[in-house]
Amino acid sequence: MADPKHDSKVRTILSELRDVNKDRRRTAVMKLGMVGGDQAVRTLISIVDNSQEDLIVRGRAALMLGKLKDDRAVPHLIRALEAPGFLTPYNAAQALGKIGDPRAVDALLDFADSSRDKTRDAAVLALRQLGHESELDTLAAPQPPI
Repeated sequence: MADPKHDSKVRTILSELRDVNKDRRRTAVMKLGMVGGDQAVRTLISIVDNSQEDLIVRGRAALMLGKLKDDRAVPHLIRALEAPGFLTPYNAAQALGKIGDPRAVDALLDFADSSRDKTRDAAVLALRQLGHESELDTLAAPQPPI
């Protein structure tokens, strides 16, 4: 049964996500993740997939998908590992670890092998959360910062 109060909150947040002001969208995406529900998951997935969206908005959407732990997000988060910048790939790796779906293992191994610093650490932690610590031995040694 639908909750009218929840639906009203979601509608309000969805209108905030259409705002031209990226700071409002950055806040709205966090609110949407806190409210949760099917519409929230579908909207957060579409934000993660939107290469034209502000990188912080995309990164926060990935973070919230991890909080919601919905396995429908897994293929989208795997693709987000290749997004530009730091925040979206970092949060996507963390989210994949929280969701715990084994479909993410190969992508996380590749990401950890080709990443440095905190993004690598996020992928390694996600692999540990997925129970794949033994595969971590196959990774190349971390590259020192340039």
